[in-house]
Amino acid sequence: MMKKTLSVVTLLAAGASQAAGFAFDTHSGRATGMSFATAAVTDDSTAIAFNVANILGVKKLDIALGDVTTLPQISFTPENGTKQTMDTTVVPPPHAFFVHRLSDTLAAGIGLYTPFAAGANWKPDFPYRTRGYKARIATYFINPSVAYQPHKDVRFGVGLDIVRGTVGITRKINFIDTEGTAELGGGGWGLSYNAGLNVVLVDKLLNFGATFRGPTKMKFKGSADFQDIPAAFQGTLVDQPITANVTLPAAAQLGFGITPMDRLTIGVDAHVTMWSTFQDFGIEFQDPSLTSILPKNWKDGWSIHVGGEYGVTDTIAVRLGAEYDPAPTPSDTLTPDLPDFDRYSASVGLGFNFEPIRADLGYQFVLLHHTDSTAPGFEGFYDGVANVMGLTVGYTMK
Repeated sequence: MMKKTLSVVTLLAAGASQAAGFAFDTHSGRATGMSFATAAVTDDSTAIAFNVANILGVKKLDIALGDVTTLPQISFTPENGTKQTMDTTVVPPPHAFFVHRLSDTLAAGIGLYTPFAAGANWKPDFPYRTRGYKARIATYFINPSVAYQPHKDVRFGVGLDIVRGTVGITRKINFIDTEGTAELGGGGWGLSYNAGLNVVLVDKLLNFGATFRGPTKMKFKGSADFQDIPAAFQGTLVDQPITANVTLPAAAQLGFGITPMDRLTIGVDAHVTMWSTFQDFGIEFQDPSLTSILPKNWKDGWSIHVGGEYGVTDTIAVRLGAEYDPAPTPSDTLTPDLPDFDRYSASVGLGFNFEPIRADLGYQFVLLHHTDSTAPGFEGFYDGVANVMGLTVGYTMK
């Protein structure tokens, strides 16, 4: 009996840490169309999410509301096995921003957006459903911000991140003759900060943007609910409180905004995320005999983004972009909980500006490149595609 119980513990503790490889920068339809090359080219209220210094691009008042929906199609092919597919999981992080220009040199605002979100939804007959079946994680950032311009060519800004995180995990438990279900769910709060800088290097031609968002330490509290547990295990697998400590990674962006000709803007960015905060992960049960800490050994990762925008007329703009974003997950800890990939992306977008109202549409195709797993018991590879569609509607008062 003890051997079976310990295998259940290992499965339960494997939980949501895999979701950390799913950072979301989809906080704007315009940014989606430019593959999120945003550090030096965003000049409306959505800059709260991309580079807070550039909320000083708002003339008087700017409000933006929208949603960017991700539709992934993911598969796992076990070594010497049959290809397994995941049911489509819709991940729709909404966003809302408000910025008011207080003076020629000062602006303030607030944003609500979702920098980390992920989901997994394997089919009911998935052979590895005891390790990965259904999972969902999301973090909601409330981000009051302020920016100051001490010189006509220099802007800087700071913000406070008030973070609410939620997680839900459902997995099956194999009792040889029968199958049980474990549902783990919880939530937590955290605080962090962000800062940004923008410098005009060559007037009307070249500017540089940099932004940093600090790590967020969070303690999730929730409950474990066990269902269909055989009598021999009911004394151990009982409903009980659970906790988990997670540090959301710090991140930085460096970028250039280039205006080589009238109506054309090009953004070139490098983003780094300090995923190495995820060296291990575990869910702590009220019964300490059920607690297990698993190594993760994530690595910091860089991504490259290039995007362009051309104003066809005063009211219509077209956008293109490309992105490369490598997975931070080592092959020996990559499991079906929430799989990860190297991503290659291409995007297109349209902007319509009928003052004071504007609308930005963006679409990004993401190739989830063949990624091998050498995790014991889960050898194989993951691949797939994702479609990202964004719409942001804004109101500007000048």
